[in-house]
Amino acid sequence: MYLLDNTLRPYAWGSEHAIAELLGREPSGGPEAELWVGAHPGSPSQVLLADGSRCGLDELIGSDPEALLGPVVAARFDGRLPFLLKVLAAGSALSLQVHPSLEQAAAGYDAEEAAGVPRDAPHRNYRDRNHKPEMIFALTPFEALCGFRPLAGARAAFAFLAGLVDAGTPARELLDAVAGTLGEDAAETSAENPTGDVAAPASAALQSAFRRLLETPEDVVTAVTTAAGGQHGTADDAGGSRAGTLATVAELSRQYPGDPGVLVALLLNRVSLQPGQALHLPAGNIHAYLGGLGIEVMASSDNVLRGGLTPKHVDTGELLDTVVFEPLAPPALEAQFTFLDQELYRPPFDEFLLQRMLLGDPAADGTGTGSAAEGSRAPAHCPVLQNGPVVVLAVSGAILLDTPNSSLLVPRGGSAFVAASEAPLLARPAADHDGATDGPVLAFAVTVGGDVPTAMTRNS
Repeated sequence: MYLLDNTLRPYAWGSEHAIAELLGREPSGGPEAELWVGAHPGSPSQVLLADGSRCGLDELIGSDPEALLGPVVAARFDGRLPFLLKVLAAGSALSLQVHPSLEQAAAGYDAEEAAGVPRDAPHRNYRDRNHKPEMIFALTPFEALCGFRPLAGARAAFAFLAGLVDAGTPARELLDAVAGTLGEDAAETSAENPTGDVAAPASAALQSAFRRLLETPEDVVTAVTTAAGGQHGTADDAGGSRAGTLATVAELSRQYPGDPGVLVALLLNRVSLQPGQALHLPAGNIHAYLGGLGIEVMASSDNVLRGGLTPKHVDTGELLDTVVFEPLAPPALEAQFTFLDQELYRPPFDEFLLQRMLLGDPAADGTGTGSAAEGSRAPAHCPVLQNGPVVVLAVSGAILLDTPNSSLLVPRGGSAFVAASEAPLLARPAADHDGATDGPVLAFAVTVGGDVPTAMTRNS
């Protein structure tokens, strides 16, 4: 087992205090957007070795992948750690983005390599050959846009905005055209069929509206957002959809004035996660995180295709080839509990699963920051699920990791890499450590995705 020193990413959208407060340290004084815990070559965690030296986690794993990952994982993922854990703190909206499939990523990377595009070029789309399915677990109230909403709702939003804009203007023409496009041969939605049949004509209509909005000139976007801003706070409709439309436009236009992504956002589901709720995002799902603090886990990749809400490069053609144009309900990810008191989040991806551990207070009722469903337990110790290597992050206090051969103290805010050979692994609170807290200790562990025997699971 090895302690890790991790890299903070100071992206402009990051909160200046959320990660520092969560992990119990002083803020850096600038935006702190992401803390990377893993072996991605872009920002590998540094391993603190017994002799006082350090090396990259990618370098350590590369020195003996079979021993550290286990022979099955090493063979399956080409000798690399297949997942990356991040603490993500969004103080403002991230870009609208989508991640490619494994096949698209490999083809795109190879094409850009053959074309001689530098890997750090701002206009480069593919920085590695891997896909990037991911999940987000909310630690605080967390706002996101995630996937395409039902067509009827999107059509109503654009028709409503059209009524706020003067007739005969480019803005009115755009809004009328988009509302009309979403109505052309699009499957109707109803209580029995909430997303509508996703027939080819409906998908084509959605793609056409998406493309047209992406290409909207800045002055037209501004005309729409100005008209909407004049009505913000005054809309009154039974379902709140008009008020929600105006609120989303106002929020995003303040951060990204004139950006066509403000209008694209109205095609998407608006999702409000409470602490302990989670989403998973497969390839092709266009999304944006708008605000909040969470634990993000993904396949170890940095491939992002952006579609707005950003000053960065937007490759419209590649984006259109990657987005899945299908209205779907937000892909919620529910906790699975085992009889060993393991609380697991298992998205349908091979690379990872997340375990949440609340340790040290058996009387806890499962509420509070980072909690999952009511009824979660806080035992004095918890076995850590191991499908090969594990990365552990201690959040609200210090923990001890025990195996038959060794023990490792992980301080609050610290993290560790546990080799596949270090099994079984047990986590417990470090009650006598300086980082100890009066209440239960929150920690997370990530291991390789895999099935959990049905006999081990129970209802929450």
